[in-house]
Parts: sequence; structure tokens; C-alpha cells
Amino acid sequence: MKKTLELVKMNIGQIREGLLKKDFSALELTRAFLERIEQEDKEIGSYLTVCQETALSQAKEVDDMILEKREIPYLAGIPSAIKDNILVKDIRCTAGSKILENYIAPYDATCVKKLKKEKTVILGKTNLDEFAMGSSTENSAFYPAKNPWDKSRVPGGSSGGSAAAVAKGLCAFALGSDTGGSIRQPAAFCGAAGLKPTYGTVSRYGLIAFASSLDQIGVIAKNVQDLKAVFEVIKGKDKMDSTSVDTSLKEKKGKRDVQRLKAGIPKEYLVKGMEEGVERAVKEAIKKCQEQGIRIEEISLPHTEYALAVYYIIAPSEASANLARYDGIKYGSFQARSQVKDLQEFYFKTRGQGFGKEVRRRIMIGAYALSAGYYEAYYLRAQKVRTLIKNDFKEAFQKVDLILSPCAPTTAFKIGEKITDPLSMYLSDIFTVSVNLAGLPAVSLPCGRADNLPVGLQIIGRPFEEDTIFEFAQFCEKIWTQ
Repeated sequence: MKKTLELVKMNIGQIREGLLKKDFSALELTRAFLERIEQEDKEIGSYLTVCQETALSQAKEVDDMILEKREIPYLAGIPSAIKDNILVKDIRCTAGSKILENYIAPYDATCVKKLKKEKTVILGKTNLDEFAMGSSTENSAFYPAKNPWDKSRVPGGSSGGSAAAVAKGLCAFALGSDTGGSIRQPAAFCGAAGLKPTYGTVSRYGLIAFASSLDQIGVIAKNVQDLKAVFEVIKGKDKMDSTSVDTSLKEKKGKRDVQRLKAGIPKEYLVKGMEEGVERAVKEAIKKCQEQGIRIEEISLPHTEYALAVYYIIAPSEASANLARYDGIKYGSFQARSQVKDLQEFYFKTRGQGFGKEVRRRIMIGAYALSAGYYEAYYLRAQKVRTLIKNDFKEAFQKVDLILSPCAPTTAFKIGEKITDPLSMYLSDIFTVSVNLAGLPAVSLPCGRADNLPVGLQIIGRPFEEDTIFEFAQFCEKIWTQ
């Protein structure tokens, strides 16, 4: 049997090959990952819940199938992790919040149900910023996650636990959610590959809602092929989510010659304040693409400068409505009940004590933006500008096939560096929020290092053209590692 370190470094394709050749069993593999979590995760903090018994039981089922010489699905026996705002039946789901500290999921999210059908092994639930609100995983109500490359730095957010777990070899792949960059930015910070699919391609049923018109479940993995394999399983129409789309009905273009694709670089994305090392790594990666025949063209997305402001009106507005249900009656903590005089005080205490500072801040911003007298000035205007941002992309995609940009203006920053300055923290999402506002697909791909920390390049595509992004990203993976 291979040693633990060899097993946890393998990608999905290598694991599948090893299982079929009987180099190791699914049980041995799962135990290796659980052992690795036991040894390493005390320092990293990527998991909130580890499901040891469930994982071993799922692994045994796969071994039995192999023993009986039954055909196993592609993801069978692959050890995975699920962000702790996605429901896994009978497992605690906290959304990183004290208000849901003891909430046990009564059903599986649709994407989890699909993974279980594939006989994927679920190792546990990963750490996140509370209700997915944050860019560093420091807003977790339990403990911050740390970056495996430098434990004094953040892994990004809000899917920081998922990205750290993949990067440290604590799972083969992880599911995350992306509302404004919450998969792509942590993937970039941790040196992993991250996919935010087109809005509607993956059902949101069973995802604890943050901002419903922006949220999208996606994948963090070791490479692009793994992203593609998991995406193929979790995508598709779901009757439980009216915004989900049957991607099989979308027009499929034939496989294109990657070197005939044209990529656009938005001039607005080369902003002041970007770290020199990040800019250098991104430009070097793009130069290597040009040397291989990829045509690069400067484009303009003129309304980019408004994207962050638009996002931080729309997202908190939707969050304030979505989080109204956590009042301690049907959902949330009951701790305040014995100490109050009336229902109003009960609500105030439950929500005041149960929600963290960042969540309370965003609920207040959202409630203000939706209030009488301000709705038209803020929320309605933000929605109009959102349409302009979407139109910018539509026009750009008439000239180019893909859009390339940095994933974040900096590498992973120090823990505590930005937590007291919300505006500085929000700027971490400057390159990613536009994609969510426009509902587009995008991949974050490691493209180099700056001061020995990973840098990610963002590859943005037309709606429902994930296959084009995957082909281009795999091409980039090859030429960047030559």
C-alpha cells in the first residue's frame, strides 16, 4: 500500500486508477485522509465537522462494489469535503454561525445527493466566513482557517476551509459556494483550481442562502480535469430550484482549436494598488499564452468601477431578507428565551448574540437599502447598473472568446491585517464580483508565485460555455508547467 502522503497528493484520475488496479482500497484511502486531517487540521482549521463513521461506511460500500466486479462511477471512493453551508443529511450544518451551531440537516442538498449517487466519500464539512460573508474565513464564528502555504496568512474566503483542505491534501476535492468570488479568491490564495459555474447550472437547493440572485455552488480541486469531472456530476436542472437550467438544451459548440481562441484583457482590471508580484505573475502567464499562439486583445468593461458598490448594495439587501428566518423560533439559537420579557426582546437577543459582527453589518446595510425612501436611490439603481455591467460583458464577448484577469489584487494577506477595515477587505473581491453580477462562469487557475505565495489567473467565459473555459485552462496548465 502507498504511504499516506502519496495517497493524499493524488488527483481524482490517479485515485480512480489506483482503486481499479487495487493498488489500495477505498477504506485504506479514506483512512489515510482521516489520519492526515487528524494530524494536520489542528493547525489549519479547514474542517468544522469530520464525519469519520459516515466516510468509512461509504468507502466500504465502494470496496464491496469493486470486490463484486461491479462497474463503479467516476467519483466512487473519492474523498471529498463539503462547505458547511451546504446540507448533508443528518450532519451538523452551521454556516459558520453560532445561531446554527446545533442545526442538523434534515435532507441532502441536490449536489450532495448527486455525489452520494456517484458513491463519493464525504469526509466532513469545511470552515467558512459566517453565512459566506467574508473574504478571509476570519469571520467564522468558531475559529479562523489558515493558509497551508503560510499559517500566518488567511486562506481567502468565504470558502477558505474548502480551499485550504484541497491545498493541504485533506480531501481530493471540495464543494464551495461563490456569491462574489468565494470560490475563486480562496482557490487563488491557496494555489488550487476553482470553478464558479454559470448561474443556474448547479441547483442551489440545500444551499443556505446568502444572496439568491448571486449564489452559485461550485468546485475547488487540484487541477482543471478534476473540476470538470465534479461539475459534470453536480450540474443540471432540478425541480426543487426554479432558477436551475437544463444545460443539455443549451446549444453545444463543437470542440474548438484552443490556439484559435481570442482572449481579452480588460484595461480597467489593471488597477492601482495591485501588488507588483501579482501583476508580474499574471502578465508572465499571459505572455506564455501569446507565445503559444493565443491572440490577446485589450478590451474595455467601462462599468467595472461600479461593480463593487453595486454588489455591496444588492448582496446585503438579499441577505437581510434571507436571514430574517433566523429568529430563534424555527431556526437558530433558543438560549435567550429564559432571560427575556417579551417576543421583541427575544428576537433582539437571539439575533444580536447569534449573528457575528460582519453578518449584523450586512443585514443593517441591506435593511437600509430596502427601506422606504431609499429603495429607489440604492437597490433599484444598483439593479440598473447591474444590467449595464452585464451588457459590458455581452459586448466584450462579441470581440473575444474569453476574458483574462487577476483573481485578486494581492496574494494571501496576514491574519488580522484587514479584519478591522471592512472596506479594505471588500476590495479583495474587486476582480470577482462582476462575474456574479453578470451570472457568468469563471475558473481560477494557479499561474505563478509572488514572494513564494500562489497567484491565480481568472478565466471568464460566456454563459454556459464552461467547456471552452476548461479546454483553455487545461491548455494553460500544460504550457505554464513546461
